[in-house]
Amino acid sequence: MLAATDREARDRAQFVLRLRQRGLSDLRVLRALERTPRSFFMAQRYADIAARDIALPIGGGQTAPPPSTVALLIEALGVQSHHRVLEIGAGSGFATALLAALGGEVVALERSPTLAAEAAARLDAFGAKNVRVLHADGLASDVVEGPFDRVLVHALIEPPAPRLTRWLGEDGALVAALVDEDVQRVVRLVATPEGLRAEAFGVVRTLTPLAPGLMRAL
Repeated sequence: MLAATDREARDRAQFVLRLRQRGLSDLRVLRALERTPRSFFMAQRYADIAARDIALPIGGGQTAPPPSTVALLIEALGVQSHHRVLEIGAGSGFATALLAALGGEVVALERSPTLAAEAAARLDAFGAKNVRVLHADGLASDVVEGPFDRVLVHALIEPPAPRLTRWLGEDGALVAALVDEDVQRVVRLVATPEGLRAEAFGVVRTLTPLAPGLMRAL
């Protein structure tokens, strides 16, 4: 794990305080956010604004969502240290690093080969050892073996989303967002003996529908 300067540590603490004021309450998620500089996972030209709660470009026409969106999704996921976690949409690797700090094993799928390679390199440099980043389509590819305790989808879906929930083990949970009356709402789908149980969480704004297929190298 990279050492932080006093200024970086102070900026991160202030950043986490702002997220807490927005309603984030899970202490494990807060600690992970404080120890994981978003700037490390963004292009150098965005380093000065990476701590802001805004979306940032990450290449290939894609953007990294605001940290408050990432934090809400991960808090809803409820990752524990023994959980095996599947992430669909690794992006820059920032959320992947947070999941690695919280869970036991993280497998991250990314449909862009360029983003997948960059995220893997950043996570390795950051010191995240319990992570694999794969260039794969989370909707169609069986490149990894389930089941998983937790599945995080950085996109909008339409429940019951069988091609995603197939990854879930017993008592597993999947977190994504859906559009309800033009509002993006975070939802957790929990696997129970009676079927899927949906639980609603907060509102987000910048997610896009989950796209199928693999992207070409940039």
